[in-house]
Amino acid sequence: MSAASEPQVPSRFAATLLDLLDRVEVRRVSPDDQFDPVYRLRYEAYRRENFIPINSQQITRDQYDEADNCFCFGVYIDQKLVSSIRLHIASPQNPTSPSAAIWPDILGDIVGKGQIYVDPSRFTADHDATLAFPALPYLTLRTAVMASMHFGATYCISSVRSEHSAFYRRVFHSKQLAGEGFWGELTFPVCLYACHVPTMAKTLFERFPFFDSTPEERGALFAEGRDTRVSISPSAKQARRLKQIAEAV
Repeated sequence: MSAASEPQVPSRFAATLLDLLDRVEVRRVSPDDQFDPVYRLRYEAYRRENFIPINSQQITRDQYDEADNCFCFGVYIDQKLVSSIRLHIASPQNPTSPSAAIWPDILGDIVGKGQIYVDPSRFTADHDATLAFPALPYLTLRTAVMASMHFGATYCISSVRSEHSAFYRRVFHSKQLAGEGFWGELTFPVCLYACHVPTMAKTLFERFPFFDSTPEERGALFAEGRDTRVSISPSAKQARRLKQIAEAV
């Protein structure tokens, strides 16, 4: 094996997150369970920042949670819900996407070309967990990376506050597509960024191997059916070992 083909040793940060994945579980939310703890986590996170008004049910849901191309997940560490994220897989067959309500022309052009994009939204986290696990955004956005690979997306977009954009530019090499807009009941503006998945994937997995996954994990997380309730342990270590074996042959 040449030096160029030898597997890269992950950084200390990446190695730490690979080990942390042993304690992580990802659970898919059924849209029929209106009181799943993920919806309360959203509410508490938004209320903490005064981003939404008070409601008596103390949950945050909207019509996009009911979309056929929606996948919502809770991320658990040691059996405790620490974060959540919602993904829409926008395609020519089903272009529904929260971000398309803000930038219909730009995102409509993507699906108009026959391409697919993943639209992550409702990324919220438990306050104590953000202090205990500063790398929580990486663990949570791993689901968006898996969706991009599973559905063959051309782009994974990010509708984010300007102060968060540096993270997406640095980690995913995202480029800004549009300026500020407002969505739904949220009181803060967001900007539109996108990463080109075919360009991003290889270098992303080399730098951050914890983002990797096996086809089996992706297939389980994104299985068809509204009533699917799945709880999956991450497969990044297994995916990395399989690639190392393949490269050694």
